[in-house]
Amino acid sequence: MSKTHYTTTLPGNGHWSLELRRGSFMKITDLTGGANVGMLFYNPRNLLERYNAPDTLKCQHTFKLQRGNCLYSDMGRIFASIIEDYSANGTGNWHDTICGNSTAQSIEQQFGKRDYQHDRNQWLQNGYDAFLVELAKYGLGRADMAANINWFSKVIADDCGNITLDTSNHAKGNSVTLRFEMDTLVIMHGCPHPLNKSSSYPFTSVQIELGEADPVAEDDYCKNFRPENQRGFHNNQLYYLAANPR
Repeated sequence: MSKTHYTTTLPGNGHWSLELRRGSFMKITDLTGGANVGMLFYNPRNLLERYNAPDTLKCQHTFKLQRGNCLYSDMGRIFASIIEDYSANGTGNWHDTICGNSTAQSIEQQFGKRDYQHDRNQWLQNGYDAFLVELAKYGLGRADMAANINWFSKVIADDCGNITLDTSNHAKGNSVTLRFEMDTLVIMHGCPHPLNKSSSYPFTSVQIELGEADPVAEDDYCKNFRPENQRGFHNNQLYYLAANPR
């Protein structure tokens, strides 16, 4: 990666959105341990194109996300590639893309009720409503919300198929870096994972760094991680060739 141009912090009950250009990167770092960052992607030139969790997992033969994986749209193109995935405690990172969001009801049942009008920055936001707030800024709503990614959250299934949140890889300093292969509208929140069983609301902040990524080489790890990824990069190339004919 080249030099970071912008750095900010997303609090554990916060949400944010921005458009990132093709060729930029976003590095997310867990500042305290136990963070969860929900994220969605949309094509800012065609908001009907958005992140597709089933295609992302199916075409790369995986249940989790980690370095090398690409994040696909429902048009077969690649929004972003995971170019770095650092585990501070050496257990390996694991990122969830099946469990969705916390809701106002689940947060109130687990942690009690707090709202912004009474509690200001210590209010207890939920992932679902946090996404809706950001989506509304672009004319999007409930019908436009797809299955989201939960960065830094590892979910495991037992022999009976019960899914739980495994906190063994939670650590201060865990980080993940995305390289954007398309112009992308990024929607995100820092709210708890829906399977988080903490006794108190986890106000776990993350640092976000933005900058310009190195160009994609022919031997790029993500591009060659799966044969399907080469096709995804080809689809991106065709998309931009058609959009910018010489």
